Formats: sequence, structure tokens, C-alpha cells
Amino acid sequence: MALLGSIGYGEPSPVLQCERLILRMPTMADHAGWATLREQSYFFLKQWEPTWPADDLTRAAFRRRLRRYMREVRNDTGYPFFLFLRDTGEVVGGLTLSNVRRGVTQSCSMGYWIGAPHARRGYMSEAVQCAMDFAFSRLGLHRVEAACLPHNEASITLLRRAGFSHEGLARSYLRIDAQWRDHLLFARLAEDPEPARSTRGPRDVSLEGVKHNL
Repeated sequence: MALLGSIGYGEPSPVLQCERLILRMPTMADHAGWATLREQSYFFLKQWEPTWPADDLTRAAFRRRLRRYMREVRNDTGYPFFLFLRDTGEVVGGLTLSNVRRGVTQSCSMGYWIGAPHARRGYMSEAVQCAMDFAFSRLGLHRVEAACLPHNEASITLLRRAGFSHEGLARSYLRIDAQWRDHLLFARLAEDPEPARSTRGPRDVSLEGVKHNL
């Protein structure tokens, strides 16, 4: 795990390979595809996300995003991934393991989004399976937490199928679409029973030479 924690500028970052997807940290070359997908998905995503900054889709904002990502990976505090189709390289969404806590906690939070054209195709279920293997086997975490809005039935179903247990309700937990919203809290522990695996489970986790030159 020391290698993962020492990632810096120009160094390789973790890559998760699944049946249909590759999960990796983005580079500047991914900006155009990401910005197009996010713009196409604005009304689909805004109901589940914080209000976007006015410059959110610009190259300058994306570059700042990448710099933050690199700091998080280097400091072992977060592991952000974009989801790419293996056969075309098209970006379809994102998943982040954030707020990594070590010491006696050994936990993190998981967040995710899928572009509107790619929703309900099972991509996020596949990505979450890969991320759980990475979190427990490679990062050595004990607990992964996730939260979703009470009316987000798709996300609730995804988390339950991925082996997460509902643990409670957090009042006014996050500011979503300019309003403080209650969220359902879910968690999965390393020792929890493995959920039923689909044929689209994880293939491999590797460190590949993905460069992050800004």
C-alpha cells in the first residue's frame, strides 16, 4: 500500500479493470468527453448533486479538479475514478472513495454518478463491485459508507445489491440542488457476506502508467 500512497505528478495511479469497464483517475485528455457527458446529463444529475459552480465544465476548473485528485491519492485521503467503457474508451460516469480515515477507523465514503445516456445498464453496479474489492483488498479498509436521498430508489437498490446495509437517517446531511436534504446512510464492512456476484465482476486491479501531466 505504500506505493499507492506515494503517487505524485507523472507517476502511475491505480487502475481497476472489470468486464465492461476500466476505472482510472482522469487526465486532461479526458476533459472534452467528461464535459460533454456532464452537460448532456445536467438535468438528470442536478436533482442528486450539489449545485455546480458556474465554471464547472471549463478546462481551468477541470485542471484544478485533477490537482486536487492527485493530492488526495498522494496523501491516501481519496481515490477518484472515472468509468470508461473497455471497448470504446468512452467515459460513462465517475466513482470516488473519499475521506479515507486510517488509525482505528480504517474507513471511507463512496460517491458516484452515471451519465444520463448510460443509466440503468448495470455499469455502476459493476463499478461498485470493483471499488469494494479495491477498498477492502488493496487499501485495507474495514468500512465503506454511502449516502443517498430517500427517494433515490435506483441508488438504494444498487447499494443493497452491493452488500450495503441501511444504518439510519441523517437529517439535512448534504446541500443538494441548493437545498439541505436528509439522506439515508448505508455501510458495508470488510467482513460482511459477499453479495451475489454478477458475471460482470472485477477482473484486476493494477498500477498502470497513466500520466497526470498538467
